[in-house]
Amino acid sequence: MKISGAEIFIECLKKEGVKHIFGYPGGVVLNIFDALHDEKDLQLILTRHEQGAVHAADGYARASGKAGVVLVTSGPGATNTVTGIATASMDSIPLVVFSGQVPTLLIGNDAFQEADIVGITRPCTKYNYLVKDVQDLARIIKEAFYIATTGRPGPVLIDLPKDVTSGKAEFVWPESVSMATYKPTYEGNRYMINQAAHMLAKAKKPVIVAGGGVIASGASKELKELAEYADVPVTMTLMGLGCFPGSHRLSLGMPGMHGTYYANRAIQESDLLVAVGMRFDDRVTGKISAFAPNAKIVHIDIDPTSIRKNVRVDVPIVGDVKRVLSVMNKVLKEEVKDQWQEVRKAWTKQIDAWRKERPLTYDRTTDTIKPQYVVEKIYELTKGDAIIATEVGQNQMWASQFYRYDKPRTLLSSGGLGTMGYGMPAAIGAQFAFPNKLVIDIAGDGSIQMNIQELATAVLNKLPIKVAILNNRYLGMVRQWQELFFQERYAHTKLDETVPDFVKIAEAYNAVGLRATKKSEVEPVLKEAFSIKRPVMMDFVVDWREKVYPMVPAGAAIDEMLFAEDEKKSEKKLKAVK
Repeated sequence: MKISGAEIFIECLKKEGVKHIFGYPGGVVLNIFDALHDEKDLQLILTRHEQGAVHAADGYARASGKAGVVLVTSGPGATNTVTGIATASMDSIPLVVFSGQVPTLLIGNDAFQEADIVGITRPCTKYNYLVKDVQDLARIIKEAFYIATTGRPGPVLIDLPKDVTSGKAEFVWPESVSMATYKPTYEGNRYMINQAAHMLAKAKKPVIVAGGGVIASGASKELKELAEYADVPVTMTLMGLGCFPGSHRLSLGMPGMHGTYYANRAIQESDLLVAVGMRFDDRVTGKISAFAPNAKIVHIDIDPTSIRKNVRVDVPIVGDVKRVLSVMNKVLKEEVKDQWQEVRKAWTKQIDAWRKERPLTYDRTTDTIKPQYVVEKIYELTKGDAIIATEVGQNQMWASQFYRYDKPRTLLSSGGLGTMGYGMPAAIGAQFAFPNKLVIDIAGDGSIQMNIQELATAVLNKLPIKVAILNNRYLGMVRQWQELFFQERYAHTKLDETVPDFVKIAEAYNAVGLRATKKSEVEPVLKEAFSIKRPVMMDFVVDWREKVYPMVPAGAAIDEMLFAEDEKKSEKKLKAVK
């Protein structure tokens, strides 16, 4: 029996186990929306903007490990997804995005609401399709989910012309996928793994640098086993936070531009770096020529193009992180044995000294609300048992520094692209994935306004997400750079006069709005917010002068860090000159 392309679309999603679709309707996809109207096994979540739909699907994917699904119309509906798709691409997040398209006969004629979304998204998708025949639809959808979720995950776009979704064909579901040009390598080279294990056993100052690939692979258990057995400290990139317990004695926190002093010092002093599922982003490495100057580097990644792309590598291992670490653990226990116990004592002692020398800290003596204090209180009250989404900027860095992520998939943050407006829709997606979990978006007053309309989505769907705005009345991270490197010329970063009343905005959307203006009010506001089973927007009026420290200036080595006291010294010098 023949059914419509719209019905084939629905049947395919059911076969893939999809429960939630995030989207926005429009003319050329109306037949799909009409078919979804009475559908009981699939829920279409209507967002208020297509970018919000993609970020929500992204947050759903990061929290659940499943592919996020998006459905939008053609033209501006499709082009509005590009920022969200690029965000997912940079962070290796599995998405399948369906965009409507004008009928095939009109493609290329500048028809109403036509855009070449396949061409536009080619640089920021893992793969994309323009479906030309309804008989190909089921196969293409099957391939799209396979491509999005295997190898190095990423977004796949399927462009659906109107005549394809209205046309009819028999529904034939392919049980497997075989693509001659797409064969991810899962098993690492055994010789290279043996070599890496022996190097790790002999190293006197080893460090593991773990990234988002550990989370994507589900390799947290294997990583913890390796670190504990070999007694190796672990530092996690922004995308890797939670892949190793942040409260563990071997955790060094985050490295790089706003990483911990002890993580950066450990990398620079190390004699062996084991990089696991990370890509040596410039925010992690700083000045490449000065990065880990004394270290041999082992790099494990499923994406062969990521290895040796940014830094020299001595032992490259292409393969799935979970499988490679499993083999490495076996080699260490069965072949190498524990040769390192005595050797590592001096290294552990040195790292502990660095921790004590410069811990993450801030001024705790004032009644003015410090943004770090808000994040610490959130951690204290949740005991780490929450999903944290962030916006981008200072709020993101404080959330990375002062909240300890002990489990994978508990931090949702735009790392590679640094997309403002990401956090609240991502929190919405995570709340759909985990209805009974506490989901909190740590936001800035600038970034939250990028997709603030999605508060309506949370209210409409009765999602009890919590938004904690660290309101400093500035575009804080840009302002920080202007203070440090542009002689305090605040070009278009001061929002003071135009920052809205977030409590009133929350109430206008029929959510709950709360505010704290002094330190003593922070905990009561958080406790009240967490007790309310509705969307809550909290406005924490924080010290606008606060900066994110440590900080590695652009172009510097990662052990050339600025600290708060450096700023005070500079202020004294300026006053003396005046």
